[in-house]
Amino acid sequence: MHYDFRDSLTPPADTRRVRTRGSWARLVEQVLKLGENQAQLVRHAERPWASATFTGSRHAVTLAFEGADAVAAGERMAAAIGEHEFDIPGQLVADAAVVDVTHEYLPEPRCQVDLELLLLEDI
Repeated sequence: MHYDFRDSLTPPADTRRVRTRGSWARLVEQVLKLGENQAQLVRHAERPWASATFTGSRHAVTLAFEGADAVAAGERMAAAIGEHEFDIPGQLVADAAVVDVTHEYLPEPRCQVDLELLLLEDI
């Protein structure tokens, strides 16, 4: 008789949590929109996150704003992101913070904004 021990470790299908695919893409899309669509996505990284009562994911996003108008949009985004209400189905943005902002002025104005965001599964 063959017994697969993995069957005993897998919860029934109706009790398994299904992770919403595409949450990171919606998050990045909304961050870019908050930046008035003036930014280029440089980097996105995601890692799982959990506490005793919540599960979710932590996201690191780096955006580049090039040109005077774009830099101004980046500064407005950085100022507003902590209070912004995101709309991501099945997810709640529990924390959104600016980690770093770097400016360059020559040969043209450029700003890079590093963000960290915490998404929680909205049960």
